[in-house]
Amino acid sequence: MLYLYYLDFPKMKKIILLLCLFSAFTSFSQSDESADKKAINEVLKKQRLAWSKNNIEAYMEGYWKSDSLKFYSRSGVTTGWENTLDRYLKAYPTKDHTGILSFKINDITKISMDVYYVLGEYHIKRDLGNADGIFMLVFKKINDEWKIIADTST
Repeated sequence: MLYLYYLDFPKMKKIILLLCLFSAFTSFSQSDESADKKAINEVLKKQRLAWSKNNIEAYMEGYWKSDSLKFYSRSGVTTGWENTLDRYLKAYPTKDHTGILSFKINDITKISMDVYYVLGEYHIKRDLGNADGIFMLVFKKINDEWKIIADTST
């Protein structure tokens, strides 16, 4: 009881205020990151649905429409949005080739402000033989939209 007499209440108020501000900023940052991850997952969902409908052009909407887009695969590096689209159209010319796509997302990690990487697996079920592999995508928020700026798929 006597201890309460010796507490410095103005200092305590400042400490409590600082703790509240720190807590508010931390939770805001976490909810911001949570919203980013949800938006990135939404891009992946749209891609999955477009692919499964054999709509490669709609699938490509998830990619940065730039000559600086990078796509790395077993066959080498493809640079640019148009070249990546052409690569997909050549490799997957029909619905029999695109099949039904599913993803297993293993990790989404923030690299820096408005940049994340996504690690995952893809599985394509199709009559001419299933295709499975892994990927690492780099997403960047460009003009308030999440776009893939680099893709490594094997």
